[in-house]
Amino acid sequence: MDNKEFSKMFEKRTLKFGIKIINLSRALPKTPEGIVIRNQITKSGTSIGANYREANRARSKADFRNKIKICESEASLPAAGR
Repeated sequence: MDNKEFSKMFEKRTLKFGIKIINLSRALPKTPEGIVIRNQITKSGTSIGANYREANRARSKADFRNKIKICESEASLPAAGR
């Protein structure tokens, strides 16, 4: 599999993941706590794919590397107190 095939496949996977996250967030209870979790999980779960797609449209290799680092940061577990 070459890089273009991988990137297309990964974009599709992150899109499917984002849709699953949205469906999961819809199933959360409508309590104050559920609303907070819904907002957080929806933003973090959908940003990974958006950031990856943006990285694939980078203007240079350095820009791509920088944007991939943002993807990694967004995908990592949140730090305490953030």
